[in-house]
Order: sequence, then C-alpha cells, then structure tokens
Amino acid sequence: MSAVAIKGWCPGALRPMLSGDGLVVRIRPRGGRLDASQATGIAELAARYGNGLTDLTSRANLQIRGVSDEGYPALIDGLAGLGLLDADSDTEAQRNVLVTPFWTAGDETRSLAAELEQALASARLDLPTKFGFAIDDGSERVLGGASADIRIERDRNGGLLVRADGAQFGLSVARSEAVQVALALAEWFVASGGAKGEKRRMAAHLAGGASLPQSLRGDAEPVARSADPVPGLYSTGAMVGLAFGQMPQQTLSHLAERAQALRVTPWRMVLAEAMHEMPRDADLVTDPNDPALRVIACSGAPRCREAHADTRALASALASFVPADARLHVSGCAKGCAHSGSADVTLVASREGFDLIRRGTTRGVPVLRGLTRSDLVANPSVLMRGH
Repeated sequence: MSAVAIKGWCPGALRPMLSGDGLVVRIRPRGGRLDASQATGIAELAARYGNGLTDLTSRANLQIRGVSDEGYPALIDGLAGLGLLDADSDTEAQRNVLVTPFWTAGDETRSLAAELEQALASARLDLPTKFGFAIDDGSERVLGGASADIRIERDRNGGLLVRADGAQFGLSVARSEAVQVALALAEWFVASGGAKGEKRRMAAHLAGGASLPQSLRGDAEPVARSADPVPGLYSTGAMVGLAFGQMPQQTLSHLAERAQALRVTPWRMVLAEAMHEMPRDADLVTDPNDPALRVIACSGAPRCREAHADTRALASALASFVPADARLHVSGCAKGCAHSGSADVTLVASREGFDLIRRGTTRGVPVLRGLTRSDLVANPSVLMRGH
C-alpha cells in the first residue's frame, strides 16, 4: 500500500482528507446503493479503524471518520474487499453521480447509473472535483435542490432529457443517447473554459455568459420539482433521517440487519429497502416534524481543523426555535462544506464570532457580525426574525 495521499478539501477513499479527528475517508456507493453486506462491512470497518462514526454527506456519500495513518491501509483493503473502490483516485474523484432513491425494479434508473459510472471511469475529462451528475428520471424530480451540474431527467410527457444545470430546458434524448449526451455536455464545459472559472460549476458558467452549442440545446421542459422527501414509509422502503447526517456504528449495523439494502440520499437520510415499519433506533430521525430536520451543520470544531466553533452543539441548541418552514445552516467557516446552497438563516463562524446571513449562502453579505454563542442561545428570536 502506498503512502496516504492527503490533498485538498474534497476527500475520497483513495485520497482521504486530514481533519481534526483523523483521516476522513469518503465512500461513493455505486448507483447510490449499498447492499446489506456492504453496509455491515462499512459499520465494522468504521468501528475497527475509525472512531465508529459514519457521516452521510449532501452528495449522498458516506464518510468514515477518525482513521489513523496506521489504520488506513487496512481500512482500504477492507473497502476493496467490499467492492467499494475505484481503480485510482482520479477515477474516484470523477465519479460524482447522484441517483434518485425512488427507483423500482425494471425502470431505467439503475442501468443509466451503471452506464454513466462506467463511461466516467473510461473518460478523462479533467472535471473539477465538485462537478457532478444527477439521474433524476422518476415521475417526480426529487433531486432538483441537490448539487449537480448535468441532469438526466424526465420531461412532462415522460420522455428522457439531458439538461445543463442552470438551463431552463433540456435536450430530449432516446435512452441509448442519454449518457453520451451527458458526457458531451461535460466535454463542452471543459472545452469552453468552465473548469477554469472561479466557481467551476455549470450554472455559474452559464450565468457568466457561456452559451450552449446548438447540438446540446433543447426545448424539453423537465417535470416540476417536488419538495424534498421527509422520513416515513414509501413504496420502496422506510426513509429515515440522521441528525447532522451522522450515525454510530451500531445504528448502521442495525439498519443493515433489517433492510435488503440502503439507498443513500443527499438529504442526510437513507432509504432502507423493503422495510415496512419505521425503525426505532434512538439515533434515527423518524418524525417528519423533528426539529433536527430544520438544521444543517458541518463537523465543526474540534473535528475539523478549519472550523472556528462547535457548530453541532450550537445547531442542536437552536433547532427547536427554527420554524417548520425554515432552515438554519451553521457553518464552521466560509467554505460551506455541509451545504453549498442558500438557507433562510446561515451562521458562519469566524475568529470574531458568528456572522448572520439571511436567505443566502456562507459567502453572502452578513446582516450581523461578531455574534457569540451566548448571544444566539439567549435571544433566538433575533436569529429567525423575518426569515
């Protein structure tokens, strides 16, 4: 096993990231799904070589935390035995594919995901590490709020389309063309300078004046975006949430024992396949009205070396004050790793305290600066005023 390669802020399994609690090893489930044996294996590896905690990210990846340099090679061997590794770190970094969790046996979702992942493995596109794809081909568009740059979706007549994120319409395609067109969009993005831009994302590239070539434009309108799912029973299984996207080894093991497989989501929830009753594990969020669903927080200090505050402790203290129709994002720094999008209220920690941003991202303009934890907890009404 070669030496650990620690590079940047977007970890993988083959390129982990050093954090305040050790190495963070990110696993990208193929097709957005872990079979029961893989989920059980990840839980065992997290307990043996990490700190026993597994994170579910906003990109529907799993992260094992607290891995030591000494334990890393054995962990990687274990992940290889579970069939969860790519050929190399470049292939791994390029395989950013979100998959709707509501597919059913016999539809086109799994075959599209497998074909796209295989095509990405053999392509050398030199895409930015956060550039991603979404396969959202159900009758409802559930991944509309999730981060992706190229989207395979349905139009209002049930046909497939491929759409550049930020474009209102997509190009109608036959099933056999979908992956080819998606890759052509990615190639155009790189060739037209999108990979060199400041934000290096498709929507920002188009907003900055880039114009899609005629061959990749279309007039197909995607189906309306649905609201983000909530915990509950669905036809395909039980959807359960995880406070701050984190679960102990025992919780992951219990889910793996009772479900046929786990489908990961970008909402810090997992869908337990073929489970027809909601589980009762204390670490799971099963009530759709649970305040934990209203807050987003990164790992925070001391777990992250970049963070200026314990974000999760503050988010927990404030959760019950967040209205049911609002969302609070607490970030340990301006990078916004846990949530790149907008929130009703965003708190960004700095050396001087917390900056408060309304209806914006971590890089928005604060309306208040230098707030202390005591300020926020003692007067939470200021936090959500006029959200």
